[in-house]
Amino acid sequence: MLKCRTVWKKLAPLARASSNVCRQNVRRTGLTNGRIPAHVPAAHMSTGPAGGGRENQLYILLVGATFLGGGVYAYRTVKGDQQRYQERIDEISSRPHRVATQVPAAPILSEPPAAEATEKETVPEPEPEAAPSPEEPSPPAPDTEVVAPSETTEPPPADEPVLEAPPEEAAEPPAAPVVEEGVDIVPASLKVPSHTPYLLIGGGTASFAAARSIRARDPGAKVLIVTDEPDLPYMRPPLSKELWFSDDPTVTETLRFKQWNGKERSIYFQPASFYIPPEELESAENGGVAVLTGRKVVHMDVRGNKVKLDNDTEISYDKCLIATGGMPRNLQVIERAGEEVMEKTTLFRKIEDFKSLDKVSRNINSITIIGGGFLGSELACALGRRSNESGLEVIQMYPEKGNMGKVLPEYLSNWTTEKVKSEGVKVISEALVKSVTCKDDKLEIQLKDGRLVKTDHIVAAVGLEPNVDLAKSAGLEVDSDFGGFRVNAELQARSNIWVAGDAACFYDIRLGRRRVEHHDHAVVSGRLAGENMTGANKPYWHQSMFWSDLGPDVGYEAIGIVDSSLPTVGVFAKATAKDTPKAATEKSGTGIRSESETEDTATSPVASSTPAPAMVQHKDDYGKGVIFYLRDKVVVGIILWNVFNRMPIARKIIKDGEEHADLNEVAKLFNIHED
Repeated sequence: MLKCRTVWKKLAPLARASSNVCRQNVRRTGLTNGRIPAHVPAAHMSTGPAGGGRENQLYILLVGATFLGGGVYAYRTVKGDQQRYQERIDEISSRPHRVATQVPAAPILSEPPAAEATEKETVPEPEPEAAPSPEEPSPPAPDTEVVAPSETTEPPPADEPVLEAPPEEAAEPPAAPVVEEGVDIVPASLKVPSHTPYLLIGGGTASFAAARSIRARDPGAKVLIVTDEPDLPYMRPPLSKELWFSDDPTVTETLRFKQWNGKERSIYFQPASFYIPPEELESAENGGVAVLTGRKVVHMDVRGNKVKLDNDTEISYDKCLIATGGMPRNLQVIERAGEEVMEKTTLFRKIEDFKSLDKVSRNINSITIIGGGFLGSELACALGRRSNESGLEVIQMYPEKGNMGKVLPEYLSNWTTEKVKSEGVKVISEALVKSVTCKDDKLEIQLKDGRLVKTDHIVAAVGLEPNVDLAKSAGLEVDSDFGGFRVNAELQARSNIWVAGDAACFYDIRLGRRRVEHHDHAVVSGRLAGENMTGANKPYWHQSMFWSDLGPDVGYEAIGIVDSSLPTVGVFAKATAKDTPKAATEKSGTGIRSESETEDTATSPVASSTPAPAMVQHKDDYGKGVIFYLRDKVVVGIILWNVFNRMPIARKIIKDGEEHADLNEVAKLFNIHED
């Protein structure tokens, strides 16, 4: 009916004007004919029909056509409105029955897909804001303007206060997946708010750090995290470290582990009670953080400030963070080998990969890890230690000469290789895979030098590919050299779009453009992006660190550019019982060492008074030490080998960017010669 009124308001003036003109012409014609003498020639009278001539005909035709067109349009509009109105009334009247069937028992959550189909028919044109309403068991009110009615879907009243000051170590992992599985059962379109001030794409470390940062600066902020994983935000490092050393047989279910210092914690950053349900986000008075799991953003409209999910749901935003992380790479020879080989191959990245590999490793006789980097070496040591108990054959192969060959200098790489072997791992170096086939339920890995390796399962740990799927639809630039979204110093890709974590290619004021794939970088870049999304406008200058542990006894921390192709200088000393990852976590109180390191700054470190011995080059002496990586005689990278809680000093050395005549003196700053 509103459309009819609008059309009539536009056509009425024209119709009235045309009618007035016609009446005036008719009146004028009648007066003229009255004055014409009877002797006017018939030929003159025949020049036009009675009633005003050709102009009057045109006016009459115009008015007639206008009324006819308006009538047809009004009739079709009214009929269409009546039909849509009747469909809407029928849909609303059916709500009480659906609500009554959903409330009594929780298992009936499997029914809402039917409601989703009904809702999709009613949403398209008239009232998109009413999409979330069918899920809410509110009293039947046939009001077409459904704006967040009273949500009675089991609201926990304590959620809001918990958001303000959640306990850091109170994570309860079993509750998280259970709650989120429930989210996946109910149609996602009924759970998604149509608009959110802060939209975070990706559910990893960077997104969680950004959410905490946003809420710290804007306590009433409403933040929505969208992740394609079924889990709440969690930390990835324990997936290849501590979880494998747990004595708990139910560790794959609880996802709780003991740190090297003996303290227990969950893999999840926060328990489920920290978050609020997505459908309650818009109406939350104090704001909060909501996580929509199991949904992927497939399209991004930068001009319209909205995204589309894989179920065609659209969400608009004011500010957006892209923290999509990356996807594990695979070898092309494995991808081309066929489905049978792929089924016996694990690409390790997520919780489900940890659970799957843990199960597989307990039911096979042999497993081969392809890759000699951080992930491959950590998994090799973890599975190697398990092999001592179960008899599992663990093989690690890589194209380099030694373990961690792309990062560590050759002498230290060789030492690390021996360490991995001592954990029960069979190491095959300088191995280039030519083909992989499956014969008699066994995988045969053919190397280019003719060697043949038979195994039951393969773990491909050959790097990470940044996830930039949204670049095309969003029109964002991808760096051709390093990959990832290209951002400025404030981590901005557009005026209201930021990128953080593995997917961000940023400019380092000291080391040039880079892309970093480590936990500490995800924490720091996510936190900075969150601050800048709330108006901080801070540049990214932080030198992120990373760490790797080959079990509880050997570990290292690194910062800057650590590339074995660069010249290196190593200063080592004899290790003591306190120079292990286990001792380091006992001192810092956290297994994720960057959590304590990222907040620290180096302030005039006091060098050790103990005289430094000459630089050593014997493997028996690599107990602990410092390795400096040089470019143009300037230190651009540092590895602290079994030296912990000294990262702020290393960060300051790189930040200063000075040449050092004697790196032995610089090594004194780390107090490596003190017992």
